[in-house]
Amino acid sequence: MDFKGKKIAFLGDSITEGVGVGHGDCAERYDKRIEASLGLAKTFNYGISGTRFAHQSKPSSTPRHDLCFCGRVYDIDRSADAVVVYGGTNDYGHGDAPFGTREDATPATYMGAVRFLMNFLTTEFAGKPIVFLTPARRNGDEGVYTLHQAGNPNARPLLPYVDAIHEIAAEYENVHVLDLYRKMGVNPNLAEHRDTYAPDGLHFNAAGHAIIARLLADLLVAL
Repeated sequence: MDFKGKKIAFLGDSITEGVGVGHGDCAERYDKRIEASLGLAKTFNYGISGTRFAHQSKPSSTPRHDLCFCGRVYDIDRSADAVVVYGGTNDYGHGDAPFGTREDATPATYMGAVRFLMNFLTTEFAGKPIVFLTPARRNGDEGVYTLHQAGNPNARPLLPYVDAIHEIAAEYENVHVLDLYRKMGVNPNLAEHRDTYAPDGLHFNAAGHAIIARLLADLLVAL
């Protein structure tokens, strides 16, 4: 698909907001790289640090983190020609919503939030491409994130959060998935990868954003 002169909206968390590279119109952030490489007329950035797909049942110590994707999806400019959604790592990292089941359809669970977002976007942006980026690898992602989920019977490693996006997206014709967990080639559990691409083990630097932008651009032009 030729995106020259078109508009793309990006709904995300801290990585989309620019933590690790810079906020505002930082040219190194992955959405601004996409804007330049595809010749977009405009990008809409809806990235807010700490936010999750699903609702938080108990208020967080940082209220901004509770501005979930399912609440903010209504704010996306309807003139966008495509929508990119990049999140899920904070649901794993510090959310308290149950993981849920594939049949869930409300933001009360993680899987329900994924379905809610896909239902909403495929309705409001009918016929337009919707792309979900899965959570990428992060330091410690092979274990349950017990700092915030200790005692939560729904707690699990990061990979099920990735696979849930694939499972639900398969039901939608215009929803496409970029699996950053498997395809990015960056594993912050390895010191060399962490130092090169994600110094804090989670947020990507300019080199990391360049990889995301390249993979996403390849997917978009292939649509």
